[in-house]
This record gives sequence, structure tokens and C-alpha cells, in this order.
Amino acid sequence: MKYRIFISGVQKELKAERRAIKDFVHNDPLCRRYFDVFLFEDIAATGKRPDKVYLNAVKRSSVYIGLFGNEYGAQNAKGLSPTEYEFDYATALNIPRLVFIKNTAGKRLPKMAKLISKAERQLVRRRFTAIPDLTAHVYAGLVQFLEDSGDLHTMPFDAAPCRGADIKDISEEGVSQFLETARTERKFALDKKTPVKKALSHLDLLHEGRPSHAAVLLFGKKPQGFRPLKTAEVKCLHFHTLEVRKPIPSYQIYKETLFEQVDQAVDFVLSKLNRSVTPGKTGSASDVAYEIPRLAVREAIVNAIAHRDYTSNASVQVMLFPDRLEVWNPGELPAGLTPDGLRREHPSIPRNPLICDPLFLAHYAEKAGTGTLDMIALCREAGLPTLDFEQRGNQFVLTIWRDWLTAEKLASLNLNDRQIKAAVFIKEHGGISRKEYVVLAKISPRMAHLDLIDLVHKRLISPVGKGRSVKYVLRK
Repeated sequence: MKYRIFISGVQKELKAERRAIKDFVHNDPLCRRYFDVFLFEDIAATGKRPDKVYLNAVKRSSVYIGLFGNEYGAQNAKGLSPTEYEFDYATALNIPRLVFIKNTAGKRLPKMAKLISKAERQLVRRRFTAIPDLTAHVYAGLVQFLEDSGDLHTMPFDAAPCRGADIKDISEEGVSQFLETARTERKFALDKKTPVKKALSHLDLLHEGRPSHAAVLLFGKKPQGFRPLKTAEVKCLHFHTLEVRKPIPSYQIYKETLFEQVDQAVDFVLSKLNRSVTPGKTGSASDVAYEIPRLAVREAIVNAIAHRDYTSNASVQVMLFPDRLEVWNPGELPAGLTPDGLRREHPSIPRNPLICDPLFLAHYAEKAGTGTLDMIALCREAGLPTLDFEQRGNQFVLTIWRDWLTAEKLASLNLNDRQIKAAVFIKEHGGISRKEYVVLAKISPRMAHLDLIDLVHKRLISPVGKGRSVKYVLRK
């Protein structure tokens, strides 16, 4: 049996937020086990009165989620909108209510302001600015519901209290710096002078007054000093060979907070990459371009740290080779996502929502499912081969290939113009079939076959698959 969630809120104004909650619940590995979501806009046309439909849906629900913005909504003969009617009905039925108020620049209508005031007198409500912090609040509220109902005996790792940790183990300076950044970057509601406990509570990082694992990982003075977080670190290794081989020329282990781990790991990689310096546009500074775009390196490392399985004893590993950058993180892709699916538009399904939300607020991540697409686009623009995504056992591995296929390398292989065009196409798209090459080069299938076989013999490309489905990819 699943619990039903009823989402209330002005449909036109809060369309994106309503849909985002439903998508989040149905994609999150924990929430989808216990919850279904009712959205009025998803039901088929019916001859029943709308108010009868939504009130019956409220009655059949176990959790009410109210989204309050600026608009009040259409009013019935009694002067009540569906939003207020639904809130009152859920209240009368003693249905657990989660209310989220959107911070907006616009002016609230008087009746909506009055409804918000009514809700604030009855229960603790949360404010949100963007969808990522809304879904994090929803997640925390649903986890609390499952705990209260006795369905959830083991809490998600990021929400569970960190054994032995207290507020004194949280860095006031770290929280203050985060709040200042979040307010600047994402218009976060709290300012840098907000007390630590209030800030953590607002971020849903406290469990019965104690810091959660997420709180300690993000803002702890010494996060790895607590046993469950001992391997919450990033290992960075630099090799001069194409495989892992000792001795390792450069090896660093970064601990501290997750924000610091990202910054230090990114700096490690960038310090080893080739780079070019050009005069800045203003003439007062220089622009540095790295062979792998800095934003792609950062996104790869942030993804690994944000989505890793923190119950694993393994660490995130960042390994730089002469031909590639590999980022390993413990854990598997969420159900419904595949390595190939990461190359297309896909939902954001965070493994650790309470970690991902602060990373979003500090502008380390976007939480929109665009990270892998952004990396692919950045590498394509930089003229790099396409990325690889692989599940290797219980490790997810992202590979960014360095530009070994340079103009000089192509010139040394004595290729014809058609073959050079094929090599460039493969580099940009990840592979080419014989049929695609026939169209690209405007030649016969036999000539295409001979050209491609010659590239294989020159160890530039490798065939993948069999028969008519064979594709040729860059040799790696």
C-alpha cells in the first residue's frame, strides 16, 4: 500500500512547482516506494463538479502539500478559492499538512496573505525560492511522515543524525560564508548573521536538534572525525602512464567539508592540465583556457561528491592520465537512469537531496539534470572526444578524454580528406556507422568500407558491434 499525496496550489501560477514535486516523488528511490501523487490537472475530463473531485481527492489522501504564492485563485460563491477550501478540508480531516510558501518579488493578494497567516498559526511552514530547495523541504517532510508512521525504521543517510555530533561541531564561519554566497547567488532568504541552529533548521539539516550527516559533511569543523564519515574524502591521483601503475607521481587525499573537497580536487586537476593564456578583453587581465574546460572538470567532481553512496567505505577517486580524466564515485545510477540516458534530457534524481540542495544554493550545482549535458557540450566546444559514462560494479565512472587526436596527429597518419572528416565526426559524436560515413563523404558503401578498415589498421578507430549495427569509435 502507498500513501497518497494531494498537492494544492494555484495551478496556473505554480504549475512548474506542482509538476516538480510529482516528478521528484516518483523518481526518488525512497519516496516512490511509499507515495503516489495526485495532481488535479492530470485527471481525465469528467462530468463531475471540480470541487467535488478535488475534495474527494483530499479525503482519500494521507498527506496534504500546500503551495502558496501570490495568487489566491478563482473564488466560489462563498468567496473561497480551491486552495483555501482544500487546506480547510485537510485541516478538518486531521490529514498531515506540509505547507511551503514561495518567496516572490511580486505582491501577494490580500486573501492569499490572509491564508498564509492562517497556516502559520496552525503549523510550521517552510519558505522556498527555487524548485531545488522546495523538493529538499518536501523530501525532509515526507521522511518525517514515514518516521512518524513507523514505516521508516532506518533513515536516509543524509537525513540521519551524525552520532556524537553537536552544534558545537559545526563551523559558524562556514555557515556564515555559505549564507552570504547563497543569498548573493540564489537570493536565499537567510542572511549571514543568522544563528547556526536556525540556519541548519531552515535547511532541514537537524534531526531532533542534532546535526545530520549532511550538516556535518557540509559545515563540520572536522567531518571525517566522525566514524560514519571517515571515508567521506576525495583521492586525487596523477599518472604518467595510460593505466594505474606505481609509483604514483602525484597523490593527494582531500578531506574537510564537501565544499572544500570540490575546490581542492578541481585545483589539483587544473594544475596538471595544459593551458593557454591570452590577453583579457579589458586588457587588464589574462584569460586562461585549460585543455579540459574548467567547468566540465568542476561539474564532474561535484556530481561525484553530491551523488556518491556515503554508506560505502570507498572514496571518490579523481585520476588524471595522459589521455583522460576519470572520476569514480561509490554507488550506482538511480533506477530508471542508464549511462546512455545521461546523454539525453533526464530528470534530476539526487541520491542525497539534503546535500544537493546546499550545493545548489552555493552555486556548485544546478539540480536540473543538465550536468552531464553541460559537460558534453563543453567538451564538444573544446574539440574533445565525447565523454564516457560507465557502471563498473558498484562504482560509477565518468571519463573525460583529453585531446590526443590533434591536427598534428591526423597529419602524421597520411589520411585522405574523407578520412579526416570521418575522424572529426567521430570525435564530436562518439562514433560513426558505415551508412553515416557514406552520407557524410558522399561515396559508395564499398569505398566507405575500405576507408574505415584503413583507419582501423592505423589504430585510429575500433569497431563496436557486429553486422549492420557495427559502429566505429575512436581507439582509446
